[in-house]
Amino acid sequence: MELKKVLIASSNPKKAKEIEEFLKPLGIEVVLPPRKLEVEETGTTFLENAYLKAKAYHEEFGLPTLADDSGLIADAIAPYPGIYSARFYSLEVFGREKPTPSEDTANIRKLLRVLKDKENRNARFVACIVLYLGDGKGIFTEGVVKGYITDTPRGDKGFGYDPIFVPEGFNVTFAQMELSQKQKISHRGRALKKLVQLLKTLLG
Repeated sequence: MELKKVLIASSNPKKAKEIEEFLKPLGIEVVLPPRKLEVEETGTTFLENAYLKAKAYHEEFGLPTLADDSGLIADAIAPYPGIYSARFYSLEVFGREKPTPSEDTANIRKLLRVLKDKENRNARFVACIVLYLGDGKGIFTEGVVKGYITDTPRGDKGFGYDPIFVPEGFNVTFAQMELSQKQKISHRGRALKKLVQLLKTLLG
């Protein structure tokens, strides 16, 4: 198997840079799409949604495509926020929140409200990565990091639920960590490490 170039099913340059750090040592060039596609994420799991994204971008641009889907699952209200992590604030379940001042803060506000009287604050971040090669063929990996939800947001370095998630073995949130430290233990970082190991075997 030969793999020289991989398209990222995202228009987020930060995400592309993170992925590039893992794939560059294998001699794989990472490229962003010329335009963003609106892909209907109709899957019921992170894996299904990552596959749908990777397949759609591959069909449009004709390159091996890497896509990921990730989110936070709080044990007390599992499977939520889950596959709805990015738009949890807008769901009817547990009551809606206004997306002010941002969707991220609305999601955090809602989750903290829902967990307010819950003893169990355990949670996990899950990331599924799919590398779609065409003709229904591809590889997928999953990365998980366990931790717990804080009572109040802490730190300003991350995004999403980072300010309220403390990973196992640490006493700071993802948003209080330097990016290099977070990447070593993050769910996406773990999934990418697994992908690199698989590719090393496949590429020989």
